[in-house]
Amino acid sequence: ASEQLARVAAAFKVIRTIRRKLLCPGCGHIEQLPMPGLPIERSIAHPSLLADIAVSKFADHQPLYRQSEIAARDGVTLDRASMGRWLGQIVELCMVLVEAIQRYVLAAGKLHGDDTTVPVLAPGNQKTTTGRFWVYVRDDRRSGSAEPAAVWFTYSSDRKGVHPQTHLANFKGILQADAYAGFDQLYASGDVFEAACWD
Repeated sequence: ASEQLARVAAAFKVIRTIRRKLLCPGCGHIEQLPMPGLPIERSIAHPSLLADIAVSKFADHQPLYRQSEIAARDGVTLDRASMGRWLGQIVELCMVLVEAIQRYVLAAGKLHGDDTTVPVLAPGNQKTTTGRFWVYVRDDRRSGSAEPAAVWFTYSSDRKGVHPQTHLANFKGILQADAYAGFDQLYASGDVFEAACWD
C-alpha cells in the first residue's frame, strides 16, 4: 500500500434556498417559512465565503485585491469594494463578542499586559508605518483558578501612554507588565499594583 497527499481545491458554489408557499384551500391563508438567518442580510455572501475572506485577509495576510484575482481564476467576480464592506459588517457583528471578552478580561484581579509592533500599510504610498497591538491576558490557572483564561487585543497607531491608561482606566488589581513608562500613571493612582515582568 502507498499513500499520497492530495489537495482538493476549494470551490465556489451557489446555494439556492427555495421557500415554498403553502395555501390553505379553505380560507386562502398563505404560509411561507422565513428566510434562514444570514450574517449580512440581503447579501450574496454566504457565511462560508465571509469566513474565507476574513481568514485569508487577517490570518493569511492576503489583501482583498489578491483575493479578487484568485476568485477570478475560478470565474467568480468578487470586487474589492464589496469584500471591504462585508469585512466592515463582520467587524460590527463581532464587536459584541470583543466587548464581552474585554469586560471579562478586565474584571480579573490580576492582568498581564504588553504591546507589540505591527506593520501597517499606509494608504496611497505603498509604505508601512508601525502600529501597536496591546494585549491583556487573564489567566490564573497556575494559581489554581478554575476560571477560563482569556486574551483581549486592541490596536493603536502609536505607543503613547494614553492608550494603556485608557484601556485600564477602570481596572483595579495587579498588572504584570514590563517597565514601559506608559503604565506608570496607572500605578500612581493606587488602584493598580505593579508586578514586574522578570523577563
